[in-house]
Amino acid sequence: MSEVVARGICEQISGVTVWRWLSEDAIKPWQYRSWIFPRDPEFTAKAGRILDLYAGRWEGELLHPGDYVVCCDEKPSIQARHRKHATLPAAAHVKRGQRVEHEYKR
Repeated sequence: MSEVVARGICEQISGVTVWRWLSEDAIKPWQYRSWIFPRDPEFTAKAGRILDLYAGRWEGELLHPGDYVVCCDEKPSIQARHRKHATLPAAAHVKRGQRVEHEYKR
């Protein structure tokens, strides 16, 4: 409610009005839940190398000021793919949002 007032949308608002606005909106992030469970036994080592690069290190050494790190992502979000597990719809009777698995088959 304070955010609505702070942004100048209105001077005063009730919690019921905010709840009604959110209920009518098409985007409902509180009804969407995703999960990722790393299954690769080498995940920690692989992730550690990437995190070191983000911190400006490679194999324990600091990168030189002129060095660049280039990320070439496979962009899985723009490919046609099939998820390994079906998306589970939101279930009101158990008060849980939609569940989407992030692992997919190529």
